[in-house]
Amino acid sequence: MTGSVRQHQSHENLLTHFDARRVVQGALDAIIVPNGRPTPYLKHAIGAARECDVPLLLLCSRRADASTAALAAKRAGVRALALDTDMLPAKLVPSFETDRLLRADRFSRRNDTSFKRNLGLLLATLAGWERIVFLDDDILLPRPEDLVAAAGLLDDYPVVGLANAGMPDNSVVCHALRDAGLKQDTFIGGGALAVGGTAFGSFFPNIYNEDWFFLLDGASLRPSAVTGTAIQDPYDPYRDARRARSEELGDTLAEGVFALLDNGLKLANADHDYWRVFLPGRRHIIHDTIGKVQASPIASAQKARMIAALKAAIGRSLLITPELCVRYLRHWQNDCLRWRSHLRELRREHPAVCGIEGALGTLDIAYSAQPGSDGRLRLGAGRRSFFD
Repeated sequence: MTGSVRQHQSHENLLTHFDARRVVQGALDAIIVPNGRPTPYLKHAIGAARECDVPLLLLCSRRADASTAALAAKRAGVRALALDTDMLPAKLVPSFETDRLLRADRFSRRNDTSFKRNLGLLLATLAGWERIVFLDDDILLPRPEDLVAAAGLLDDYPVVGLANAGMPDNSVVCHALRDAGLKQDTFIGGGALAVGGTAFGSFFPNIYNEDWFFLLDGASLRPSAVTGTAIQDPYDPYRDARRARSEELGDTLAEGVFALLDNGLKLANADHDYWRVFLPGRRHIIHDTIGKVQASPIASAQKARMIAALKAAIGRSLLITPELCVRYLRHWQNDCLRWRSHLRELRREHPAVCGIEGALGTLDIAYSAQPGSDGRLRLGAGRRSFFD
């Protein structure tokens, strides 16, 4: 296993590639957007939903507002349901061992993207949906029809990502590797990801690279494909060194696990001895990148920010032990079982397909209904809104 105990530059060999123009299109039940930005950022998601004639489920928090988001969708002629998720109880999603572990070890993240995506999976399960797309609010789709091409592949692949042709969706460390002149690839992620019903048994843990963990079935990678094109909006990965610090544990774990998968191994091989070798190798890569940045012609101000971010990553990495890595993966596997058990219990208690309104009622997400001008019922336009 010596050759596998290192971080790899690419994991593309784990994916099956398809030309979206040659794929038989499939039907989508909904596009789900974990919305944290103001309503104008939903322009592309709303446009994609209109182009593909697909309903939108908008899960809003932070700078997003459900009422204005739903109204924007309505004005564009798109069916949308929007919820202010920061007003919902956290208990809607099961309590996970991994969360408790990271809180105890000071690695917890203040990020609600995983909660939103898991809530989307629960609602999809109860509503009877079978094909959904997770789409971030900073993603542009040059060809919205790529979404239905991805849906067409869900019969054979539980998850299908769109290839990112915009700002690379990497960690700060991987951005620095590329900016220092080293080869660094990207992978599919939750920003533009079609998910079939058979993959609803996966969940998104609250850790950086949560979407990479979602792709796993608890032991290895689910059959995964890539097609079409998505464009990630540009951002500055070095603006705040705390970003690199918060990403380091999730990036280390994911890169370590996927390096094993690249070599035909499984999570069972990610034992104490594996991490005892992998962790120093990870730190060597970061130290080496610092040296390459220092010797590069990058502008001095940018260079200083890159080095500060990389040093923050090293500082956090020194707190990561082989024992923590092994414990996290063990707790994560237990959480996978808990999540699947939770879904089975929901299906047993509510065997009938109840639609999205029934799903909201099942999860005790209250809403008021009032007739529109055409006499049809719509959810009230307060903090939770729906428009036909």
